[in-house]
Amino acid sequence: MIDPDLLVDLGSLYLFGLRLTTTVVATVLAVLGLDDLVIDLLFWLRRLWRWLTVYRRHHHADEGLLYASAEQPLAIMVPAWNEVGVVGEMARLAAMSLDYENYQIFVGTYPNDAATQGDVDAVCQRYSNVHKVVCALPGPTSKADCLNNIIAAIFQFENDAKLTFAGFILHDAEDVISPLELRLFNLLVSRKDLIQVPVYPFLHQHWWNFTANHYADEFAELHGKDVPIREALVGQVPSAGVGTCFSRRAIMRLLDEGEGIAFSTQSLTEDYDIGIRLQQHGMAEIFVRFSMRDPALAPLRERRLGVNRRESQVICVRENFPDTLATAVRQKSRWITGIVFQGSRTLAWSRNPMLNYFLWRDRRGGISNLIGLISMLLAVQLGLVWLLTQERWSGWTYPSVLGDSPYLSAVLWFNGLLLLNRVVERVYFTSSFYGLAPGLMAIPRMVWSNWINFFANVRAYRQVAALGDSRRVAWDKTTHVFPSVASGSSSQPLGQILLQQGALDAAQLAQGLQTCGRRRLGRTLLSSGVIGGPQLAAALAEQQGLQWRDLDPFALDRQQIAAFPIRLAYKYSVLPIGMEGGQLLLGRESAASPVSLGVISRQIGQSCQQVLVPQGRVQAALVHWYRSDDSSALGLAISRLAQRRHEPDLLDAVCRHLVLLGDLALDLGLLSQALLAQALISFEPEHCRLGEHLVQLGLLSQASLENLLEEQARERERGFAQLQPAP
Repeated sequence: MIDPDLLVDLGSLYLFGLRLTTTVVATVLAVLGLDDLVIDLLFWLRRLWRWLTVYRRHHHADEGLLYASAEQPLAIMVPAWNEVGVVGEMARLAAMSLDYENYQIFVGTYPNDAATQGDVDAVCQRYSNVHKVVCALPGPTSKADCLNNIIAAIFQFENDAKLTFAGFILHDAEDVISPLELRLFNLLVSRKDLIQVPVYPFLHQHWWNFTANHYADEFAELHGKDVPIREALVGQVPSAGVGTCFSRRAIMRLLDEGEGIAFSTQSLTEDYDIGIRLQQHGMAEIFVRFSMRDPALAPLRERRLGVNRRESQVICVRENFPDTLATAVRQKSRWITGIVFQGSRTLAWSRNPMLNYFLWRDRRGGISNLIGLISMLLAVQLGLVWLLTQERWSGWTYPSVLGDSPYLSAVLWFNGLLLLNRVVERVYFTSSFYGLAPGLMAIPRMVWSNWINFFANVRAYRQVAALGDSRRVAWDKTTHVFPSVASGSSSQPLGQILLQQGALDAAQLAQGLQTCGRRRLGRTLLSSGVIGGPQLAAALAEQQGLQWRDLDPFALDRQQIAAFPIRLAYKYSVLPIGMEGGQLLLGRESAASPVSLGVISRQIGQSCQQVLVPQGRVQAALVHWYRSDDSSALGLAISRLAQRRHEPDLLDAVCRHLVLLGDLALDLGLLSQALLAQALISFEPEHCRLGEHLVQLGLLSQASLENLLEEQARERERGFAQLQPAP
C-alpha cells in the first residue's frame, strides 16, 4: 500500500515544479510576446502615417503602370524531384494565363528520376519555352544544387539564343502564378536586385483540415505584416523560395562570390540565405504588394465575406501545402534546420543592429516553437489543478499553486493581453485575404500549429544531433500536388501515324527515312509527292493533340481578315479561319507555342484556338489577302493560283512547295523550335523580314540565310511549274 505521506510529498513536489516551470515559461513568453508586440505597433503606426501622408498626396498605382516597360527576357527556375504530373500543369497554366511572352522555364531534374524526366519531356514537346535540365549528380541533392545546375543551363541557352536574361525567377512546380507577375518583375528588375511577391496558400477544401489551412494563417500574417515592416526598417527581404526575382546583377554577384556557385549547397534554405547575403553586399531588395483594380486580372482571389478588396487582388503566388501532419512536420523541420541551425553557422551577425534584431527573430524559432506547446500543456495542468482545489469540489481549501505571487500574476495577465493581441492580429490578416469565416477558424488552428511547430523543432534537433553538423542534413523535399539543356519527345513518331492512317506503306516509309537526311520526315515525304498536304496535316495534328482543317486560302471571311492585325498575322504566320464554340480558330501550318496563342488572344481580346492546315495554305492566304498588289514571282503565282482555285488537285500541288522560312530552317536543323520561338518574340514584320532578324540576332549567318532563301526559291519554282499550261 502506498504511503499517504509519500503521495503528499510527491504532490507537493509536483505543484512546486509546476509553479517554477510556469514562472520560467511565462517569463520567456512575455519576452517573446513583447518582441511581437513591437513589430505590431511599428506596422500599424507606419500604416497610419502612410494613410495620413503618402496616400493623401498619391494614388495607389494600378496595372496600367505595368505595361509601360518593354518586355525583357526572364528565366523561371523550377527544381523538380519526384514531381510527376505537376510540371505539365504549371506550364499549361503559365502559357494560358501569364500576360507576358518573353520568358523561358527551366526545369531541373535528376538522372535517377526517370519518371519526372519523362513528364518534363512531354511538356517540352508541347511548350517550346520549357527546357529540361539534367543535374550532374543523382538526386536528391539539395534545392541549391539543383538551382546551380539550372543557372548553368540558362547561360547555355543565352549563348545559343544570343540573348541576355534580365531576371531569374524562383518557382516551384506546383505554383499558380498571377497573370501580371512577370510584368511586375519586368518593371522593377532594372532597379531592384531581389523582388519578392506575397505567397498565399490555397485553403483546403475541408475546413477541418487544420494542417493544410494553418499555412494560410501563417503566410497571411507573415506577408501581410512581418515582411513589409522588415523591408521598411532594414531594406532586407527574406526570399520565400517562390515568387522571387533576382536581377542579373544579383546573380552575377553571387556567382563571383561563390566562385561560380550562386546558391549555397550547404543550406536547406538557400533562398533565405541569399536575401541576407545580397543585402550585405548593398543590393536593393523589395517586397511588393501590388494590388490591381481589375478583378479579372486577379482570378485567384478569394470571394468570401470579410475579404478586403485591395488585399485580395494583390499579385501573389498561390500553391498547395502539405495536408498531413507527417509531411508538414518534415517540411517545417527543413525550414527550421536551414534558418535556425544552418543560418546561425553560415550567416554571421552583422554590424547593423536593426538587421541583427530581425536575425534574432528568425533564429528564435528554436525556442519559440518549443515553448508554445509547453505553455499550452502548462495551461491545461494549471486549469485542472485550479479546478480540483476549489472548495466546492473537494470540501477543503488549498492555497493557490501560483502562490499569490504579484510578479507571476502580473506576468500572466500581461501574457493574456499579448495572447489576445496575437489572436486579433491573426484573425485580421487571415480574414483580409480569405474571409471572415476562415479568419475565425484561425483561432483553433493556432493551437494545432503549435503542435506542428513543436514536433518539427524536435525533428530538426534530432537530425542535427544525429549527423553532428547541421550542414550535412540533406534536401528532405516535401511532396506537393497541383491545383545540360535537353529536349525530349514522348509523342508517337510521325511515320507510324502515317502508316496507321493509310497515307503510305512500309516501303515508302523506309525510303523516306533513308532519303530525308537532316530534313524532317514529313517535309521530305510531302515534297517528293508520297503524301499530300492534308495527309501530313492530319498526321501532325494527331501527333500533337490538335485539330486540323483542309483550308481553301482564297475563301476566308473578309471581315475576320480585316479585323485581324496584319502584324500578328505575319509575326506568327497565322490567319483567322472561322469561329467555333465562341473561340476564334487560327490556322497555322505548324503548331504555334501556347504562349504565342496567349499573346494573340490578349492583344485581340478574343479567346483563340489553333488548328493545323496543310502546307502552304497560310503563306498563300497571307499574300492573297494582305499583299494583293505584290508583283514578285510569289505574288504573281499566288494570283494565278487564286484564279484557278477550283481546278482539282492544283491547290495542293502548288502549296506543298510553299514553305515558310522559319519552318524551312527547322526542317534543315539550322534552328530549334525553342530558339525560333524566342526569336519571334522580338520580331517585328513591319521593320524587317524574318531572315534578316535571325541574322541580326546571330542565330543564322548571312551565308546560311542565303542558302535558305535559295532552297526556298527552288521549292517555290517546283510549285509554280504546276501553274504552267499543259503543252
